[in-house]
Amino acid sequence: MKIVVIGGTGLIGSKLVALLRAGGHDAVAAAPSTGIDALTGKGLAEALAGTDVVVDVANSPSFEEGAVMEFFQTAGRNLLAAEADAGVRHHVVLSIVGTDRMPDNGYFRAKVAQEVLIVESGIPYSIVRSTQFLEFLGGIAAFSTTGGTVRLAPGLFQPIAAEDVASLVADVALAPPLNGIVDIAGPERARFDLIVGRYLTAVGDPRAVVADPEARYFGGRMEGLSLVPTGEARLGRIGLDDWLRRSQAAA
Repeated sequence: MKIVVIGGTGLIGSKLVALLRAGGHDAVAAAPSTGIDALTGKGLAEALAGTDVVVDVANSPSFEEGAVMEFFQTAGRNLLAAEADAGVRHHVVLSIVGTDRMPDNGYFRAKVAQEVLIVESGIPYSIVRSTQFLEFLGGIAAFSTTGGTVRLAPGLFQPIAAEDVASLVADVALAPPLNGIVDIAGPERARFDLIVGRYLTAVGDPRAVVADPEARYFGGRMEGLSLVPTGEARLGRIGLDDWLRRSQAAA
């Protein structure tokens, strides 16, 4: 199949393109750097000609509330219109577990808006909602640090390795459209503060991690199950300790 991966040069996209090509598919890495820009529409029509599946794993370059909403809505409309013209048979998007459970998080609201566009487009689709990536633990700790202390809500957390995300998204892309949502998550579930604390200890970071029920997750109030699947989910294979070993070996 010809599969165009929007955001195909990023953390997930580059791994996904490699997997699909290894499987014998014509996988196109679409990104502004390759001349294909969903936000402006540049190169979309040419890239999507003869395409069977589009997988959108692109991320907004800005996390500012207005900018991220503009990115996902504008890029989403451009992409879906181009897919309709090209006769694309399956649209796959990577979203986030809990997008509809944290309305005070601006990024999550933008992902919900993106999902609505897809559902209403008339194009067969699959929405893959993922938990947070293990690769983001350092950034989460940095954002949540005040006065040298990392403050995190003690809700449950189930992070997943980017390698597993790419593999699970590839499985969905190569299957018939779900016309629905599937959750994916890591194999290990524990309290948010405990997982981040284990990560910091493993990398030799001396910051203390404190469980604070009032701590916000990028502006959103986090409850016990806000960021984890509440029903059936497809699980990755790589847990935190295994991921840490791999990361340290590759450093």
